[in-house]
Amino acid sequence: MLQGIFITAGYYLFELITVLIFVNIVFSWVRPDPDNIIVKTIYGLTEPILSPLRRFTVFGPIDFSPFAAILLLQMVFYPLYQKIITLIF
Repeated sequence: MLQGIFITAGYYLFELITVLIFVNIVFSWVRPDPDNIIVKTIYGLTEPILSPLRRFTVFGPIDFSPFAAILLLQMVFYPLYQKIITLIF
């Protein structure tokens, strides 16, 4: 029971991070006011994830770091999280 709660909570956390990365992508297209508190919050939550990936995923003017972050979250970190939770409980 507790295992299912943690796996569900982790699923929603990873989905929230994915949605925030998509909002960050949209913000890069629309260029909202950088002093807006919502924009600052979303950038503050997503930049620690995206900035380390930028060293490897920027090719010319195209930044693939959001795509790489979403792939890593969904295909590596969430299954790893599930395995760790099942080992603990």
